[in-house]
Amino acid sequence: MDTQQVLQPVNKKTGPKDVFLHLLAIIALYASAVSLTTLLFQYINIALLDALDGGYYALTSIYQSIRFALSSLIVLFPVFVFTSRFLQQEYVADPEKRDTRIRKWLLYFTLFLAGLVILGDLVTLLYNFLDGELTKRFLLKILVVLFVAGAIFWHYFAELKEYTSGSVKVFRYLVIAIVAVVAIEGFFVAGSPTEQRARRFDEQRVADLQTIQWQIVNYWQNKQKLPVALVDLNDDISGFRVPMDPETKTAYEYEVKGPEMFSLCAEFGRPSLQNANIAQPYFEGIKGTNWEHAEGRACFERSIDKDFYKPRPADTGSVPPMKQ
Repeated sequence: MDTQQVLQPVNKKTGPKDVFLHLLAIIALYASAVSLTTLLFQYINIALLDALDGGYYALTSIYQSIRFALSSLIVLFPVFVFTSRFLQQEYVADPEKRDTRIRKWLLYFTLFLAGLVILGDLVTLLYNFLDGELTKRFLLKILVVLFVAGAIFWHYFAELKEYTSGSVKVFRYLVIAIVAVVAIEGFFVAGSPTEQRARRFDEQRVADLQTIQWQIVNYWQNKQKLPVALVDLNDDISGFRVPMDPETKTAYEYEVKGPEMFSLCAEFGRPSLQNANIAQPYFEGIKGTNWEHAEGRACFERSIDKDFYKPRPADTGSVPPMKQ
């Protein structure tokens, strides 16, 4: 009886813990890979800024993407590392768990995806080479995709073949070190939370000045003169109130420079982003719609183009006769 029990193969079923741990590791890996790729792409975009990407909103989007990808990487990559380490300890304690179906399926599926990404990456590289559109920025992004997909492929290929050589361990530690360096760099590129809060205050100041500018133009069109002070723009009917500085709660500076010329001033906490040319389409008739600024007090002089913004005819206030 004892001999039959020893010779009988043990058929272990996959428990809920095994399923959830493997799924957690794979999901954390995929999310970490996307976050790492996004971070490296955005670093390249900033280092090799394209003329078509130099606007303020494009730069703002880049920095927002960096902050979100950095947050995801900081949370999810350690989850992947510790979950994978825990699973490795489970395999050492119970080697038969290496043959569970959930593990085999996820390993082969990940190898399949990584292989497809690598092949697609090489095809894209060759196509652009033949098309004569290779640029430094494109090549660096191709290398990033190749590195991330190649690292994942090698990691799980070694896992599938149960490689335990020193070179495999060195490779894994090297990848962890690279991810750590990329994450640390994100804090320097995106800036500290204090830096971001100061920039958000500046963004609100620019938005307020744009609103005030539009209200001044509207006032001029209706009355053919500029307001003497910003309080003249307050309108009880529409409910408009001139915004105040979001941080200091003080009024923005305003000065009339001529019949169609005025200036708006504000105190900024940080200099505007590189090539941050903020121009709204509906301000095309105002000369000088650039909102770039240095740290500290900055003034923006504006001149209304009468050919673009036509004065509106005055309302006579007459009441049409009633029908009999």
